[in-house]
Amino acid sequence: MTAIDGAALLNEVERFHRRFNVFPTEAAYVAVTLWDAHAHLIDAFDSTPRIGFLSPEPGSGKSRALEVIETLTPRPIVSANASGSVLFRVVDAQDAPPTILFDEVDTIFGPKAGDNEPLRGFINAGHRRGGPGMWRCVGDGSAQEPKEFSSFCAVAMAGLGWLPDTILSRSVVIRMRRRAPNEHVEAFRSRVHEPEGHALRDRLAQWAEGVQPVVEGAFPAMPDGVSDRPADVWEPLLAVADAAGGDWPQRARRACVELVQAAAAGDKASLGIRLLTDLQGVFNGADRVPTAQLVAALVALDDAPWADMGGKPLDSRQLAKRLAEYVTADNTPIKARNIRTGAGVVKGYYAEDLTDAWHRYCPQVQQPALPGAESSATSATPAG
Repeated sequence: MTAIDGAALLNEVERFHRRFNVFPTEAAYVAVTLWDAHAHLIDAFDSTPRIGFLSPEPGSGKSRALEVIETLTPRPIVSANASGSVLFRVVDAQDAPPTILFDEVDTIFGPKAGDNEPLRGFINAGHRRGGPGMWRCVGDGSAQEPKEFSSFCAVAMAGLGWLPDTILSRSVVIRMRRRAPNEHVEAFRSRVHEPEGHALRDRLAQWAEGVQPVVEGAFPAMPDGVSDRPADVWEPLLAVADAAGGDWPQRARRACVELVQAAAAGDKASLGIRLLTDLQGVFNGADRVPTAQLVAALVALDDAPWADMGGKPLDSRQLAKRLAEYVTADNTPIKARNIRTGAGVVKGYYAEDLTDAWHRYCPQVQQPALPGAESSATSATPAG
């Protein structure tokens, strides 16, 4: 059997995408092509990155991206509304991990969809081989017994808006946009183009079978600055690029750096981290600030969520609840303490209680000082 040139094959897969998909950057084409190939090598990896095609508006080519991926990946299962309970049973029943394709994922995790913890748990747990199992009782009546179901499989998603933070941190994110008038693609016709995609899929499977012994146990070199969760996400993709050879190792690492940096720059982060970051700017060198003053300053921040927290602005009770989830350098929850002012004693927060959390979670930011913030060293007594 003639050996398949991996670099040339990936070039063909990339060209197939370019015929039907307009991605926002060259890095996106590289990432998507490597993701397609990694799905055929999933048994060689300890983790599998999720890939998300997200946009602020419909008509941005997200569903078409999934359609093309469906033709290129092994054992695709398309879902728009399946529950987590159904999906982990489907995955567990397969002889080999399928490729799950979620379209309209915003209807699952969007603001009007409510909590969907079983499905979020399925996507998160299935990111890593041997991760937390999905336990359910099976059987009839009193004969039911607990059984662990596997959820390890490749997952691609398309939707409006954003995704839960825990899923984003396990994902390569492609920020789709509507095609400009000068951007043209072929119309995707299933009867015509699916066989072409399937031919590429079969060659990817054949190539994967040949390189799997090389890829198993591989620890590809990461670009400088890529570590922790982003490194977990990109490790399988870089391993595929290294196995393919040609210019793919270099292109893959450039794409990795570009997309990781883009994700960091646009990361909405959690509300807790956003709160800590905004507080860092509000304090701006002050050693203590009364709670009422903090809340007013946060609510007044432009482009911040604090003016509308479920239809109402942030208040002192919400501030206290969110900050209590973080701890001081002494490992005690951050809480309001008494601040003595000329007008008496009021509740407020001390920079020394927040400094450790700022150091661990927040980028260094400079924002205007809060007018009238207390900065003198005055006595304080613990809040009662």
